[in-house]
Amino acid sequence: MEVRPQHPRPSRRTVALVAAVAAFAATAACGAPTQSEPVRQRSAVSPSATPGETTSKPPEERLPAPDAKIPKNAAGLATAVRETTARLNDAIDAWTDGGTAPGEPPEDVELLALYQQRLYRHAARHPELASRAFARLPKPLAAQAKDNTEAIRELLALARPIKPDAVFKTRRPRPAAELLGHFKRAERRFGVEWEVLAAVMFAETKFGRVRSDSHAGAQGPMQFMPATWRAYGMGGDVQDPRDAVMGAANYLKARGAPRDYRRALHAYNPSQAYVNAIQLHARQIKRDPRAYYAYYNWQVFVLTTEGERRLTGP
Repeated sequence: MEVRPQHPRPSRRTVALVAAVAAFAATAACGAPTQSEPVRQRSAVSPSATPGETTSKPPEERLPAPDAKIPKNAAGLATAVRETTARLNDAIDAWTDGGTAPGEPPEDVELLALYQQRLYRHAARHPELASRAFARLPKPLAAQAKDNTEAIRELLALARPIKPDAVFKTRRPRPAAELLGHFKRAERRFGVEWEVLAAVMFAETKFGRVRSDSHAGAQGPMQFMPATWRAYGMGGDVQDPRDAVMGAANYLKARGAPRDYRRALHAYNPSQAYVNAIQLHARQIKRDPRAYYAYYNWQVFVLTTEGERRLTGP
């Protein structure tokens, strides 16, 4: 993980988690995590299929495998972003059915969101390719793609590769609907927009998937340093998602939100790249609430000295 400055702020949890913006904050990079997620059974891959695709359905309906290939040219990348986003939006609509998402995400949401995340992470590392690809997209989707890619690029700029033998603790996040309730209750109490709080948890721990403390000792799903938690946690449990969200809203309000989110977020993590990433992800959620459910299904990646590895997900 990243190295944190020793200060009493919630601090720099995001560097090695890069999101996933997708949060931009990630299987194991170095051996199995201390606690791994259960993996649901997936459709088999036929040797005759296009690499990285399942074959239980017609080609236009196949789900991308967790390691599906990423297109290397602009036309292919544009097509993959457009088709994956459209299918993911449809899958999220079916999952939420006009309300909040019930229970565990279905397989199609999880696999499509992971592929979307990987497409944007690839675009973030290849800006010229991304520029040519996004120029082929309809304007609304191009704006979304640019925001997500920029957010990921900002957090990647903060990343410091770790040793491949590092050990991480991970877990499945609490249900999306439950977390959404925490964000909205905190907004009602403190006036801090729920989308901003969601973007912070997304960037910090991918909605609580990461259980390990940071290098400097930041803890919990919102990554508080102990001294900051004592001052703003209101006596709650730093590991409890509800308490952590309330503490984060309390801290952000004390630091200037909602009047000045940039100032408040910079106090939370003193990095302009971090501030930019949070605001870009929050803007996506405001534009389309389905982005919250997409981000909820983005997974944890880490950067090691031997390359990028995924810690969670299918």
